[in-house]
Amino acid sequence: MSAKPKVALISTGGTITSISHVGELDMYEYTTSGNRLSAEQMLEKFPHARTVAEVIPVNFDRLPSTALGFEQWRKLVLTIEDLVRQHPDLAGVAILHGTATIEETAYALNLTLKTDIPVVVTGAQRPASAVSTDAALNMYNAVRVAASPDARGMGVLVCLNDEINAARDVTKTSTGRLQTFRTADFGALGHADGDRVAFYRRPLRRCAPDTPFDIRELAAFPRVDIAYSHADSDGTAVRAFVEAGAKGIVGAAYVPGLLSPQESAAMKKAVDQGVVVVLSSRGGSGRVFGPAKVRDLGFLRADNLTPQKARILLGLALAQTSDPAQIQAMFDIY
Repeated sequence: MSAKPKVALISTGGTITSISHVGELDMYEYTTSGNRLSAEQMLEKFPHARTVAEVIPVNFDRLPSTALGFEQWRKLVLTIEDLVRQHPDLAGVAILHGTATIEETAYALNLTLKTDIPVVVTGAQRPASAVSTDAALNMYNAVRVAASPDARGMGVLVCLNDEINAARDVTKTSTGRLQTFRTADFGALGHADGDRVAFYRRPLRRCAPDTPFDIRELAAFPRVDIAYSHADSDGTAVRAFVEAGAKGIVGAAYVPGLLSPQESAAMKKAVDQGVVVVLSSRGGSGRVFGPAKVRDLGFLRADNLTPQKARILLGLALAQTSDPAQIQAMFDIY
């Protein structure tokens, strides 16, 4: 019998690792306990992943995902690259993560990792202590997908509720339902079914390791803020962001990428002061269009990236250049 594939399991915390102090029917108060299991403890509680892979538990910060950001993204990149050096036969990496910011961590890794082994991020909508937790199956499936040779070269993947999505495209769409992670424009890449992992398409946008972004030597993430458009938007938030030292601003603009007159004027003033402005959409689906009036004001377009993902790409781009043409080119291919 052939040896099982080797998969590293990193636990960053989140609902998937949480234990409630209230009981098995608690779906909400567990967030106050702060009791989160390590990767080893998760494997002890849910040993199923070890039936399909040689799982290497990896120590990491255990935090609510609302507390994760640039520092943890960089640490994850360094941790994964160190694991690849230590284990040349490593088949893949599975990461346990809170669902609030899974899509942001996954996309940051998708742009900055320098390895093509499968990296799969998963979480859960119900804590590990819940009577109907999705933690066990999601962790099991993430390990299976990470071990799959078919997942190599796909970039970072997000796998929950049996569905496999590309990090660039997926977003959380529901506060409590298990089918919360969706790729609105294109759908899932495949499924982790009971009998096998089945892929049906591949992402076309460039992803790790074929990117120029090196987070390992980046001392700090450039300040990039998000301004959310709404009725009567008057540009106050934009002016505050500029005052706070923003190097870039992402507009979560009206669909299909429009601003109120006052907000547009504030954004134009920001551009004149050297701030890079990128327009996304608050709609969650579809490309942002670039009519002449938008281009003439110096606003860039985020393609179909959500505002929170556009912020990540803009920050990484600003760490390399402030040239608008070069930054727009990055939004066109990543």
